[in-house]
Amino acid sequence: MSELEGYATVREAAERLRIHPESVRRLIRQGKLPAKKFANNWLIDRQVLEQFADHYDPRPGNKATLL
Repeated sequence: MSELEGYATVREAAERLRIHPESVRRLIRQGKLPAKKFANNWLIDRQVLEQFADHYDPRPGNKATLL
């Protein structure tokens, strides 16, 4: 079992959140979605992503929060 299996890529996070991958990168840069940089790629903990997705509304103007 790979240690990286517990992490999602930006592309996987984008698919889960139903947004563009650049929007995921923006959420990471803004500090709204915690991620780690590994080998020039952002990795998001899958449990954190699921918590974030439960409260995320991709419509413009709605605030993304991680409880």
